[in-house]
Amino acid sequence: MILSLIGFAVLLALSFAGVPLGFALIIVGVAGFAWARADLTGSSLISWGEAGFEVNQRALNAAFSMAGQQTFDVATTYTLTVIPLFVLMGAFIHRSQLSQDLYDAANAFLGHRRGGLAMGTIGACAGFAAVCGSSIATAATISRVALPSMRRFGYSDSLSTGSIAAGGTLGIMIPPSVPMVIYGLLSETDIAMLFMAGILPGLLLTLLFFIAIAGIVALDPKAGPGAERVPMGQRLRMLARVWGIVVIFGVIIGGIYAGIFTATEAAGIGVITAGLFALLRGKLTWRTLWDSLVETGITTGMIFVVSIGALIFSNFVNLAGFTRTMVDLLTSQSWTGTEIVLIVVVIYILLGCVFDSLAMLTLTVPVLAAILKPMGVDMVWFGIIAVIAVELGLITPPVGINVFVVKAAAPDVDIWTIFRGVAPFVVAMLVLLALVLAFPQIATFLPSLMSR
Repeated sequence: MILSLIGFAVLLALSFAGVPLGFALIIVGVAGFAWARADLTGSSLISWGEAGFEVNQRALNAAFSMAGQQTFDVATTYTLTVIPLFVLMGAFIHRSQLSQDLYDAANAFLGHRRGGLAMGTIGACAGFAAVCGSSIATAATISRVALPSMRRFGYSDSLSTGSIAAGGTLGIMIPPSVPMVIYGLLSETDIAMLFMAGILPGLLLTLLFFIAIAGIVALDPKAGPGAERVPMGQRLRMLARVWGIVVIFGVIIGGIYAGIFTATEAAGIGVITAGLFALLRGKLTWRTLWDSLVETGITTGMIFVVSIGALIFSNFVNLAGFTRTMVDLLTSQSWTGTEIVLIVVVIYILLGCVFDSLAMLTLTVPVLAAILKPMGVDMVWFGIIAVIAVELGLITPPVGINVFVVKAAAPDVDIWTIFRGVAPFVVAMLVLLALVLAFPQIATFLPSLMSR
């Protein structure tokens, strides 16, 4: 247990020193596993001998063997093929300029209201999230089209940047969602069920974001002045331009819901549909195809390195007794599954201040699954709780990766201005978290229909 805590401390130190998280997890995981393996054999990893310092080669070989096996397992896991496929689908959609059309259509219906451009931004984020699966990609894409427009109409920096950063979090709630895939793999939960479970909470969160914006402009009307009203005919023409996203989302989610294909098969079909849509729009050239493939490779590589590192680190803490100690500690308190979930939510919110969302899931889900499954906790419901808590970490200081993505698009805006801007949206997400905790049916209703 003590060795595990030392490992966590070293991991934090390496992360704050600027070592990429995936590599920090691999370094600490391999070294810690070797140390724990040597302890189990009653020896030390490093000792002083006649020739000077000597390394326990058996323990080190065992650690490298474990790391190699984990790398192979992740790289050859069929379920994880959905990650590059969904990333590629989002890249095709982005290059087909659908993000601009989404934003234009949302603003055509909402922009004339106070705060309407910000609401349109949230709506565009929700639409893009339905075919993307990545929070960072959603925030980065919508930043390019929404920020100049809101600034042109005199929106405050805090509301404009805050709505984009918060809206980006919808990318991992509304399916398809990369974190849901990771969670489903680690907890052995049906990914299709998770996708269906995320729809209602995602729509509810969109509505709560609208309410948050309405509250902001009610207190400060100058923060989000209304734009000119768009004639109904022009609105309908703009709406007609986003039919592709409805088709893609309908094909993916409709096919999963009807049981026609699995989530993994849906990802492949989604890529083909998105590619055809970009081709019909005349946007899929050899250059854009190459750029989309390179972007997919870089993003997928980053996700896989973090996932591999987290599994290696998880093996280390398991061998060092951390998982067993935590299970014994929590089960000895006579807490119910719901009480443990509440404790986990608080831990997630705190971890979100310093950890990346994927790292949080890959580090904690194997341990939590071992605790919650025997207690009868619905792992689909808990998966949605976990994703909402992870979403909070995307916009809370000091890490708040979505905030830094928006900061890159608006370098003249102070980082704390953006954090102040997301504060009302953090409250909205906490309200959603409380609602899903109090009324699990929000997350479980659609999956229950699917299973009939």
